[in-house]
Amino acid sequence: MMLTLYGIPNCDTVKKARNWLDAQGIAFDFHDYKKAGVPEGALADWVDALGWEVLLNRRGTTFRKLSEDDKADIDAAKALRLMIANPSMIKRPVVTTGEGKPLVGFDANAWRARLG
Repeated sequence: MMLTLYGIPNCDTVKKARNWLDAQGIAFDFHDYKKAGVPEGALADWVDALGWEVLLNRRGTTFRKLSEDDKADIDAAKALRLMIANPSMIKRPVVTTGEGKPLVGFDANAWRARLG
Protein backbone atom coordinates (compact mmCIF):
# COMPACT_ATOMS: atom_id res chain seq x y z
CA MET A 1 0.00 0.00 0.00
CA MET A 2 1.40 3.38 -1.02
CA LEU A 3 0.41 5.94 1.59
CA THR A 4 0.77 9.68 1.10
CA LEU A 5 0.22 12.14 3.92
CA TYR A 6 -0.58 15.68 2.79
CA GLY A 7 -0.19 18.61 5.12
CA ILE A 8 1.97 21.31 6.62
CA PRO A 9 4.96 20.22 8.72
CA ASN A 10 4.43 22.66 11.60
CA CYS A 11 0.76 21.66 12.11
CA ASP A 12 0.33 19.88 15.45
CA THR A 13 -2.22 17.43 14.04
CA VAL A 14 0.10 16.56 11.16
CA LYS A 15 2.92 16.00 13.67
CA LYS A 16 0.69 13.63 15.69
CA ALA A 17 -0.27 11.77 12.54
CA ARG A 18 3.33 11.40 11.38
CA ASN A 19 4.40 10.18 14.81
CA TRP A 20 1.55 7.68 14.89
CA LEU A 21 2.46 6.31 11.44
CA ASP A 22 6.11 6.01 12.47
CA ALA A 23 5.13 4.22 15.71
CA GLN A 24 3.00 1.76 13.72
CA GLY A 25 5.85 1.13 11.27
CA ILE A 26 3.75 2.38 8.36
CA ALA A 27 5.83 3.87 5.57
CA PHE A 28 4.51 7.02 3.94
CA ASP A 29 5.45 9.86 1.65
CA PHE A 30 4.92 13.35 3.04
CA HIS A 31 3.59 16.02 0.68
CA ASP A 32 4.26 19.48 2.09
CA TYR A 33 1.69 21.99 0.84
CA LYS A 34 4.00 24.89 1.67
CA LYS A 35 6.84 23.60 -0.50
CA ALA A 36 5.11 21.55 -3.18
CA GLY A 37 1.73 23.25 -3.41
CA VAL A 38 -1.58 21.49 -3.68
CA PRO A 39 -2.04 18.85 -6.37
CA GLU A 40 -5.14 20.35 -8.01
CA GLY A 41 -6.29 17.11 -9.61
CA ALA A 42 -6.01 15.25 -6.33
CA LEU A 43 -7.85 18.01 -4.46
CA ALA A 44 -10.67 17.89 -7.00
CA ASP A 45 -10.86 14.10 -6.55
CA TRP A 46 -11.03 14.52 -2.76
CA VAL A 47 -13.84 17.06 -3.10
CA ASP A 48 -15.70 14.64 -5.39
CA ALA A 49 -15.20 11.74 -2.95
CA LEU A 50 -15.82 13.52 0.34
CA GLY A 51 -17.51 16.82 -0.37
CA TRP A 52 -15.90 20.23 -0.01
CA GLU A 53 -17.46 20.70 3.42
CA VAL A 54 -15.25 17.93 4.83
CA LEU A 55 -12.07 19.44 3.41
CA LEU A 56 -12.52 23.18 3.91
CA ASN A 57 -11.22 24.26 7.31
CA ARG A 58 -13.48 27.13 8.36
CA ARG A 59 -12.00 27.28 11.87
CA GLY A 60 -8.47 28.27 10.91
CA THR A 61 -7.05 31.77 10.83
CA THR A 62 -6.57 31.68 7.06
CA PHE A 63 -10.30 31.25 6.49
CA ARG A 64 -11.25 33.77 9.15
CA LYS A 65 -9.02 36.39 7.49
CA LEU A 66 -10.86 36.10 4.16
CA SER A 67 -13.11 38.90 3.02
CA GLU A 68 -16.82 38.52 3.67
CA ASP A 69 -17.33 38.12 -0.08
CA ASP A 70 -14.92 35.18 -0.16
CA LYS A 71 -16.68 33.56 2.80
CA ALA A 72 -20.15 33.98 1.29
CA ASP A 73 -21.98 31.60 -1.04
CA ILE A 74 -19.37 28.85 -1.01
CA ASP A 75 -20.01 25.94 -3.32
CA ALA A 76 -17.69 23.16 -4.52
CA ALA A 77 -16.07 25.25 -7.26
CA LYS A 78 -15.45 28.23 -4.98
CA ALA A 79 -14.16 26.01 -2.16
CA LEU A 80 -11.76 24.35 -4.58
CA ARG A 81 -10.45 27.74 -5.75
CA LEU A 82 -10.02 28.93 -2.16
CA MET A 83 -8.15 25.78 -1.10
CA ILE A 84 -5.85 25.88 -4.12
CA ALA A 85 -5.02 29.52 -3.46
CA ASN A 86 -4.71 28.96 0.31
CA PRO A 87 -3.56 25.40 1.11
CA SER A 88 -3.72 26.20 4.84
CA MET A 89 -7.51 26.07 4.47
CA ILE A 90 -7.45 22.35 3.75
CA LYS A 91 -8.19 20.28 6.86
CA ARG A 92 -5.11 18.36 7.86
CA PRO A 93 -3.81 15.87 7.37
CA VAL A 94 -5.22 14.22 4.28
CA VAL A 95 -4.06 10.64 3.75
CA THR A 96 -4.43 8.68 0.55
CA THR A 97 -3.66 5.01 0.06
CA GLY A 98 -4.46 4.55 -3.61
CA GLU A 99 -7.75 2.86 -2.78
CA GLY A 100 -10.91 4.07 -1.13
CA LYS A 101 -11.69 7.54 0.10
CA PRO A 102 -8.95 9.65 1.67
CA LEU A 103 -8.75 10.05 5.42
CA VAL A 104 -9.10 13.63 6.65
CA GLY A 105 -7.92 14.72 10.08
CA PHE A 106 -6.24 12.45 12.59
CA ASP A 107 -8.22 9.87 14.54
CA ALA A 108 -6.04 6.99 15.75
CA ASN A 109 -8.96 4.55 15.97
CA ALA A 110 -10.19 5.30 12.46
CA TRP A 111 -6.67 5.13 11.12
CA ARG A 112 -5.99 1.82 12.88
CA ALA A 113 -9.19 0.35 11.41
CA ARG A 114 -8.30 1.53 7.92
CA LEU A 115 -4.51 1.24 7.86
CA GLY A 116 -3.93 -1.67 10.21
